[in-house]
Amino acid sequence: MKRVLFLVVVIAVFLGGCATVDKPEVRNIESIQPEISKTLLAEDDFSLKRKVTIVRFSNETQYGKGSLFKNDDGQIGRQAMDILSTKLTKTGKFLMFERPELEGFNFAEADTAGFTLASDYIIVGSVSEFGRANTSDVGVFSRTKKQTAHAKVNIRLINLKTGQVIYAEEGSGEAFSEVGTVLGAGSHAGYDSSLNDKAIDAAISKLVSNIVENLLNEPWRAYILDVSDGQIIMSGGKSQNIKVGDNFALLKKGKMIKNPQTGIEIELPGEKLGVLRIDSLLGSSLADEISICTLVEGDMGDVPVTEMYIAEIE
Repeated sequence: MKRVLFLVVVIAVFLGGCATVDKPEVRNIESIQPEISKTLLAEDDFSLKRKVTIVRFSNETQYGKGSLFKNDDGQIGRQAMDILSTKLTKTGKFLMFERPELEGFNFAEADTAGFTLASDYIIVGSVSEFGRANTSDVGVFSRTKKQTAHAKVNIRLINLKTGQVIYAEEGSGEAFSEVGTVLGAGSHAGYDSSLNDKAIDAAISKLVSNIVENLLNEPWRAYILDVSDGQIIMSGGKSQNIKVGDNFALLKKGKMIKNPQTGIEIELPGEKLGVLRIDSLLGSSLADEISICTLVEGDMGDVPVTEMYIAEIE
């Protein structure tokens, strides 16, 4: 009887000292899929697409900097830019551009600098926190090793026309992998660099839905390029989901006033001049797409082309 009790105790101690892991795994604390709201998912896939440019996603942390990381300088920022651009493109609701060479450009002075960018909105972001940690759990006969990556990102969505920040938020995410051995048998893991992407992915995913909603809440606009023989040439075409037969409102730009509290120029609501109908679409790519229109309601009068714009009919 004593021998049986002794064996039971030995087995219990053996099992208690074994920290077991069934198989290597990599998990994210936050979901890495874009959490698009049900309202946005229910919208018509043929809604007009806004043009959005990511101009900068920098690494503001100390990770990846210094003489030991010279070849990887900026890698974290590039990873974040790629992930955000991919997620927004996958929604199918925007025309996405990347212009990282514009980092540091003063967009608030774009008009005085004579600068033009073929976008309605720009995104500026940064990785404000990033770190990794390794932890181990050692038992009598086993060992587990856990690698964890943590990231925090900040996003600003800016109206290029006014320079106003229309949305700003931060999100954080974490990803980890865990492996273990028992009596020397089991899984061993070296440095897992994929955790960097997964942690940043998780952080950005928390913001994607809000970015989409704020962009779609902003008004869509197009502009008149030329008027000739009763035909009106409008910017934009098939890539923005403009279709033959669509009607749009033609408006005169509102007066610009300066808010003394913020110093920002504000455009007052425009005056409706009439309604345009899309007769045909020209161009083979986003760079040269235009729409040929006819004024079916109202009168342009003597308003200069540069003082008019085109909007969706409310």
